[in-house]
Amino acid sequence: MKIDTEHAYIVRDPAILYGEPVIKGTRTPVRAVVENWRMGLSPEEIVVHLPHLTLAQVFDALSYYSDHQNEIEAYIEKNKIPEGVVNPPSK
Repeated sequence: MKIDTEHAYIVRDPAILYGEPVIKGTRTPVRAVVENWRMGLSPEEIVVHLPHLTLAQVFDALSYYSDHQNEIEAYIEKNKIPEGVVNPPSK
């Protein structure tokens, strides 16, 4: 069951990423937009790297982050890959 937020393009759905805030109509979490932005990409560049998103969706994700920084920071930390961890080669 989708749960709307106070942001037009951001929803929560327990069936998608256990209810983590995502861009409506996608499985893209807000944290993915924030992490791209933190790497120095502008919103206009983010839509090039995530072409299924619109510029309005990216700006709304950044706005959501601004309103819910602690929450998104926790999701970023929870999903961080520890340094030194390497994916094993595929067989």
